[in-house]
Amino acid sequence: MVTIKTFVEGPVDANNYLIIDDESKEAVLIDCSSSRDEFINSIKAENVNLKYILLTHGHFDHLLGVDGFKDAFDNVKVFVSKDDDYQVKMLPDMLRMFGGFMSAEVPEITNFLQDGDEFNIGKTSIKVISTPGHTEGGVCYLIGDKLFSGDTLFYGSIGRCDLPGGNMKVIADSINNKLFKLQDGVDVYPGHGPKTTIGFEKKYNDIINY
Repeated sequence: MVTIKTFVEGPVDANNYLIIDDESKEAVLIDCSSSRDEFINSIKAENVNLKYILLTHGHFDHLLGVDGFKDAFDNVKVFVSKDDDYQVKMLPDMLRMFGGFMSAEVPEITNFLQDGDEFNIGKTSIKVISTPGHTEGGVCYLIGDKLFSGDTLFYGSIGRCDLPGGNMKVIADSINNKLFKLQDGVDVYPGHGPKTTIGFEKKYNDIINY
């Protein structure tokens, strides 16, 4: 069994998910949008062994807290798709593009991942599903019947495709031919906004067909 805790963090209210394997107390953080003391202390209060930070993609609003978390948690490894390494390195440029409201250094990524990789926290398996389209290296993470979809699939919507690396046809293919092949009952935990299910999005998400 796993426990999922949601933290809405960062300058554009991104969802950060702490997944805890209840038996081993090993944990993974999916996306890392800030390193506020309150956020870090909330994770520490869970008394877990934070093994990994798994990024869904390389946009600034999902990784601004990486270096702060690496300082706060010993030996935590940070993963992103190799195809989004350039997105991570574009962090200062992206912040300027969005109005220069803050500045930040490029965070340290310790490892790269690819489609089909698996991670384990205790007896819990986390599978990587490559879903390019929002960015070239966008991925989702499947844990049992729970999908962490980053900015690929939202409640009633999909990720924007007008930033560098975005492609509407590619994201539609990722959703229709990968995510929508999952069972209807799979819960979807997106990078922004409320959660949904695969079945609901297959039935009602018309944006994918535009």
